[in-house]
Amino acid sequence: MDFFAQQAKVRRSSRTLVLLFITAVLSIVIAVDLICAFLLGVGLRPLPLLGVSAAVLAVIGLCTAYRVASLAGGGSAVAQGMHAVEVPADTTNPQWQRLRNVIEEVAIASGVPVPDIYVMQDETAINAFAAGYTPADAVVCVTQGCLDQLDRDELQGVIAHEFSHVLNGDMRLNIRLIGLLFGIMAIGVIGRFMIYGGSGRSRRDGGNVALAGLALLIVGGIGLFFGKMIQAAVARSRESLADASAVQFTRQTSGIAGALKKIAAFEQGSQLQSPRRDEVRHMLFGDAEMSSMFATHPPIIQRIQALEPGFKPEELDAYVKQWLARGGDPNSIDLHAEPSPWQQGLHEAAVADGDLNVGGALPGFPSMQAGGAKPIGGVIPTAGAELAITAAAVAAQVGTPGSDDYHAATQLHAQIPPALAAAARDPRGALAVVLALAASDHPELMAKQLQTVTQAFDAALAGAVSSLAAQIADLHPMLRLPLAQLAFPTLKRRPRPDVMAFVKALDGLVHADGQVDLDEYCLSKLVQAQVVAALDPAANFKAGARKLVDLQDDLRDLAALVAHFGNDDDDDAQRAFQTALAEALPNAQLMYAVPDDWQAALDRSLAALQQLAPEGKQLTVQALTRAIAADGKVSVAESELLRVVCAVLGCPLPPLLSDRS
Repeated sequence: MDFFAQQAKVRRSSRTLVLLFITAVLSIVIAVDLICAFLLGVGLRPLPLLGVSAAVLAVIGLCTAYRVASLAGGGSAVAQGMHAVEVPADTTNPQWQRLRNVIEEVAIASGVPVPDIYVMQDETAINAFAAGYTPADAVVCVTQGCLDQLDRDELQGVIAHEFSHVLNGDMRLNIRLIGLLFGIMAIGVIGRFMIYGGSGRSRRDGGNVALAGLALLIVGGIGLFFGKMIQAAVARSRESLADASAVQFTRQTSGIAGALKKIAAFEQGSQLQSPRRDEVRHMLFGDAEMSSMFATHPPIIQRIQALEPGFKPEELDAYVKQWLARGGDPNSIDLHAEPSPWQQGLHEAAVADGDLNVGGALPGFPSMQAGGAKPIGGVIPTAGAELAITAAAVAAQVGTPGSDDYHAATQLHAQIPPALAAAARDPRGALAVVLALAASDHPELMAKQLQTVTQAFDAALAGAVSSLAAQIADLHPMLRLPLAQLAFPTLKRRPRPDVMAFVKALDGLVHADGQVDLDEYCLSKLVQAQVVAALDPAANFKAGARKLVDLQDDLRDLAALVAHFGNDDDDDAQRAFQTALAEALPNAQLMYAVPDDWQAALDRSLAALQQLAPEGKQLTVQALTRAIAADGKVSVAESELLRVVCAVLGCPLPPLLSDRS
């Protein structure tokens, strides 16, 4: 999957969605006008019908605005609307722990913050969805059926499928669609209310109201027709793409194919019982209802055969017989082909409950302290390693993690010390972990920083920061951002005043010595982009549409700073800068100059470049990659800088930069 091409496709889909919505609204207005002309006896006179049209437009507009406003909280608002319960970070439920581990690994591999996790406990079918405006406010929600009926590989396939929607912009389109559908279906709801509400009036008045309500209910059928048509048009093609992305990510088809086979084999399949299932049909892993002309997903057999071309539908009968013979336990059915060597290694590293052994490296991968200078095949480089990368390969990684990225993320996740991981998932511990990442190793400066924490919160939290800072000091550099990503979901759930107090305290730690280091700036910027922005997800999302040539001064400053921080020699920095600009703006005449106030320049440049269209962001990523790789080597610190910049620009980058074509 090409992330930037898919982003552009989503923008085109948004325009199509708007056109379909306008068509639906006009159809409803015309239908209501004709009904009123007949019932009220006004004929086709313009003035009365103009008033009716205005009233209909007002109703649809207000209902749409109301539903959109109710979803301003982002993904969590959608999950809570489906009566899903949030999985706490410190859960002791084995099923929830397994789900959390899988989602955390996939998030680290994708280069996005760990999403909030929800479970629809009353739903026994196999289904899931991802929702939100951006990866920063995303949630992943699964049914209890997923937890009860899927093994780890199958659950991993479903989660990888949902992360495809998180990464490629589908979520934004999906959440807007909920609001639009509510508006165009509102006329039918009003008609239903009038039918039942008219029973308390006189026979004549009640009959007229009920007749009008019946007419509006019929008109509401137009809204329902267009709503289902829009859902089907938006969803079907993207589901096949997400299936393929899940296979690319996990490097095995058996997981997601097994989940689809279980949906096809068992009576309930993916059908939901929730009365609000129609609202979210277009964002589910499997269709919420029986297949129809308005199906939001390709036929289930077609999806399986796209993954396993030799699959025959009659094989499902054998699965059902096997299921019945073994007491109805779906996990007893063998839906998979022989495991690949990588899968076998993963299972050998599993503990008795079927989950990964947190704290140990995967078979075939050395520990974080092992030798090796290049990240080949998912191996984590040592702290002082220099990486070999290419601009095109790194740009191709954006939003498109592969199996090597998942291997690396699994190892990163396993190598985070359990005490730090537990602290990152704790409500107060998450505060301490991120503040400890900004703490100095100089005793006098540390004392000043701890005083700042005490003033913002209390002495107990300052003590926790001090203790965690000692552990973080020995942490591999590539574990710092994944550790922060584990803490971000917990931080986002704290009350807004606490989050703002935390941001102020973090700023105090960063500026405690009167200057700001690059790693401190990156941490603060990541908190702004992935924690603070999640407080108002709808307000903070901005769709980019500007061209790179219009923002060339901002690219110049960003490229100059990346080249400056990546090179000790000024001549080398200038060469890196020119290489970057030749990649993105070959005809531009821009001179290398490092801004005096580099923090303000970075803030300004990143804010401007966030407005770029996908094509411009792709060129920006390639240009920055050229800059850091111009001297033929890339340090771990440079790669982390690039990842943070990409995160701020909305171009999530996996943990290991690639030299693959």
